[in-house]
Amino acid sequence: MSLIDITQGDSPLVLGLPHTGTDIPDDCLARLNDTGRAMADTDWHIHQLYDGLVADVTYVRTPVHRYVIDVNRDPSGASLYPGQNTTDLCPTTDFDGVPIYPSGEEPDDTEVERRRIAYHAPYHAALAAELERVKAIHGFAILYDCHSIRSHIPFLFDGTLPDFNIGTNNGATCTPELVERTMHICSNAKGYTAILNGRFKGGWTTRHYGQPADGIHAIQMELAQSTYLASETPPWSYDPSRADHLRRHLTSILESLSDWRPQ
Repeated sequence: MSLIDITQGDSPLVLGLPHTGTDIPDDCLARLNDTGRAMADTDWHIHQLYDGLVADVTYVRTPVHRYVIDVNRDPSGASLYPGQNTTDLCPTTDFDGVPIYPSGEEPDDTEVERRRIAYHAPYHAALAAELERVKAIHGFAILYDCHSIRSHIPFLFDGTLPDFNIGTNNGATCTPELVERTMHICSNAKGYTAILNGRFKGGWTTRHYGQPADGIHAIQMELAQSTYLASETPPWSYDPSRADHLRRHLTSILESLSDWRPQ
């Protein structure tokens, strides 16, 4: 099983793709129940949605599914959203709070650590290396972390999720100018809704790497899947018409981020 897919570019922009993978090793798959094997919480087709939008950017993607281990969670297991429903480093429920393992088959601490070493650590080693590589070229790097999620998940949030959910950990992970560029495009995208640091403020990846004082800026983009899928239920098909319309706005965002230079 290939652990990490990397496409190198020489612009300052690095795209992280932590949740698009659907590979589950046989030993992990055998432990899951039917809910887990359905993989409903995949960021469906996100790598296809972002493919080829702008030239010369770097992509870092894990093909391993988030039910094996969530590479966007704190490797210590600490919650990113204390007091709110969420899923763990090695999830034991789906986004609806439904168990993904039969009772007694959940990974124990030893198994969680094995998965962290096997899958979580290599992804972040690759991502860190690419950020440092482009930072060495330009003196800075921008991490844009690509995500999507169903727009209706009562277990995680009330109501309907906005279309563009931008997370910067309340402004801590990147310079305000990059936020302003991104929000300006999203807020003016006709027919779409947008929010900054709402329910999703940026996962561990954004918070860990986003160190503006050290020249690495990070933004998480969580898209509502209704913006590019034919349906948010199986088979989660990619809708070319919806996706192409959205891709125009995503292109504007990535071009604007790629063109930015520190003053």
